[in-house]
Amino acid sequence: MSKTILITGASSGFGKGVAIGLAKKGHRVIAGVHVEPLKTILLEEAKQAGVELEVIVLDVTNETDRQFAFNYDVDVLMSNAGIMETGPVAEIPMQNVRKNFEVNVFASLEMAQGFLPKMVKKGAGKVIFTSSMGGLISVPFASIYTATKHALEGIAEGLKEELTGTGVEICTVNPGIFGTGFNDRGAETMMKWFDLEKSLSKPEVLQAVFESDGLANQLDPQLMVDAMIRVAEEENSLFRNVIPEAIIPWIKATQENTWQVRKNDSISVDPSSL
Repeated sequence: MSKTILITGASSGFGKGVAIGLAKKGHRVIAGVHVEPLKTILLEEAKQAGVELEVIVLDVTNETDRQFAFNYDVDVLMSNAGIMETGPVAEIPMQNVRKNFEVNVFASLEMAQGFLPKMVKKGAGKVIFTSSMGGLISVPFASIYTATKHALEGIAEGLKEELTGTGVEICTVNPGIFGTGFNDRGAETMMKWFDLEKSLSKPEVLQAVFESDGLANQLDPQLMVDAMIRVAEEENSLFRNVIPEAIIPWIKATQENTWQVRKNDSISVDPSSL
């Protein structure tokens, strides 16, 4: 059955892939993009892909844009827009922290609040939050970003419990490290202000981070796009959808480790030890 699906953050990465993929499968897709030039680009890409998209300018932090979007009667809201600010927690400028929470948390909640009354009234609908594996564990030097996703997980869990029995479905999709460019651009944000010589972190900690190859072998985004399309289409999804599933044992082991570590222990678990 064809659905009407609104996707935020649809100009690139997962959002664009899911928008075009769902349109190919016959769904009506309203694709939200951040600024006007991106609308032109996405419409052209949709044309080249042979699909029809309804593209709207939707800066999720802009009240006027949000109110315009709320005029649509949607079956599925895929709250996908997000940004990443990186850097050590003890040093990152607070304006960067607030910006990350404004987009990833507050705007995501405002989008949900705008559509949920209609969904509850008709007794059907689905809200999908694009979270992250970082919503379930923290990542050093990306902990502000992961904190926003932890907050999003808490919001999603609360909504799920509070709306039980209304016919509205709430769930998350939790990507691992995929090569959309999002992680790379996020990693670069700290370079605008970070001062290695003034850092509060020990040199060996900094060295371990800066010499790591965590972004060297990122996964094919199509794997995540396919999973998000599946969650958007299906009924009665799992609440949490971690992709790839192979990282779930590592996530759970890391969560368990937080109950055991002490002052000079590392929370991180070596995946090869599992």
